Amino acid sequence: MTTFTELGLPKTLVDALAAQGVTEPFPIQAATLPHTLAGRDVLGRGRTGSGKTYGFVLPVLARLAAGPTRRRPGRPRALILAPTRELATQIEAAIVPLARPLGLKATTIFGGVSANPQITRLRDGVDIVVACPGRLADHMRSGEAKLDKIEITVLDEADHMADLGFLPEVRRIMAATPERGQRLLFSATLDNGIDVLAKRFMNDPMLHSVDSAQSPVSTMTHHVLHLEETHRLPVLVDLTAAPGRTLVFTRTKHRAKALTRKLVASGVPAVELHGNLGQNARTRNLEAFSSGTAKTLVATDIAARGIHVDDVTLVIHADPPVEHKAYLHRSGRTARAGASGTVVTLMTDEQVSDVRALTRKAGISPTTTRISPTHPLLAELAPGDRSFTASPRRPVVDNRPKTVTASGAAPGTGRRRGAPSENRGGLGARTGSQPRRSGGRGGPRQGSEARSTERQPGQARREDQRRGTGAGRRGAEGAGRRAAGADRRGSGQPPRNRRNGSSGRRQSES
Repeated sequence: MTTFTELGLPKTLVDALAAQGVTEPFPIQAATLPHTLAGRDVLGRGRTGSGKTYGFVLPVLARLAAGPTRRRPGRPRALILAPTRELATQIEAAIVPLARPLGLKATTIFGGVSANPQITRLRDGVDIVVACPGRLADHMRSGEAKLDKIEITVLDEADHMADLGFLPEVRRIMAATPERGQRLLFSATLDNGIDVLAKRFMNDPMLHSVDSAQSPVSTMTHHVLHLEETHRLPVLVDLTAAPGRTLVFTRTKHRAKALTRKLVASGVPAVELHGNLGQNARTRNLEAFSSGTAKTLVATDIAARGIHVDDVTLVIHADPPVEHKAYLHRSGRTARAGASGTVVTLMTDEQVSDVRALTRKAGISPTTTRISPTHPLLAELAPGDRSFTASPRRPVVDNRPKTVTASGAAPGTGRRRGAPSENRGGLGARTGSQPRRSGGRGGPRQGSEARSTERQPGQARREDQRRGTGAGRRGAEGAGRRAAGADRRGSGQPPRNRRNGSSGRRQSES
């Protein structure tokens, strides 16, 4: 087995890799490092999970550490372009522990968050910028980011950037980098205009194709579960309630959100990841999934590329994707770096022809089984005892802040059946934060709304005028409400709900 040292990697980097538990290069790293470390332009083609990230991170760090140039404000020395925020963040996470011993600094630039901290870091000076094309172009137009000192440029998941429509922006960014700079392009495929980028911006590139997107993964098993539409959710609940991390893919953002809610209501700790979430929510949910706080992540294809979480044992296509490439990239979230994994596609009668065409184009021969929610195959695909955090019929919890009374109970809780409603009794009614009056209905108020019982004559007149007819009006309104309440109780009608103005319980969300 070839070592990183034999491939020409500096000892400082070899030691930093060993500290991260990385001691042997993956095939794509072993194939490309001799040329990338020598300064050649390289086209690296490999399926997701094949180790491409270190394939370009290591030559970037080695080149910058060996060069005499030092960082300058607003002028980074290396640029790595990525299609999604999550991928950019994970690339930076791979860089930081290796860059620290070399005295190098890296930062991320992407949309969805405030631009000011990014501008501050650029002005302070960084060596490596990991960026999504859109926000980087904004900083270039404002003059905060200048690319004339870039020594090495990397395009990661270039085919995905083409799918997202980034290529025009990528061309403008690449054109702003020095022509003499080194350029590395890593992708699962070289279609969708990627070859045009290579011809336009790369100088006699070396092509290395290792574990392409069509390459079968021996440690990954594929299953298609043929089921009725009404069985889709029960099957998903059963599979996701098993031990281990599960990544569930849906076709739309709306379905990802709706399915997450249903899984949580069924007792499965789940979080969502899609484009409608703000960056803070996306980061928080991905961290919950990575840490195990939530063992199920429901996502759109935003998570199909570049999202690496250790030990994802099961990938479920709750909605079969449209393209075979999306199937391969989704599935590539499991069985990474030699680990084993299972891929499950849910298919109804209406989807049979589409799924067959999809798997044929992907070069996959899955095992197809017609199942119900009680089929024993489910226990084989996701072994282990099912666990739930709540009953499937558990109602939605009201998480709004509650005021605690002197007795320690939250207002509105623990009321005995038949106890008087807080709404009865007119303006002088007791609220949740008020203790009972000590002296009957006519006694003085206590608590936070207590007023002085002595008023000046002018003050009393002004208050009575302001309230309409004063105490008489209050008494009439209170009596009317009490009478209406008595009528309802006498007729067997439930009390009127204050929240929606209708009788009965508050309607729950569908």
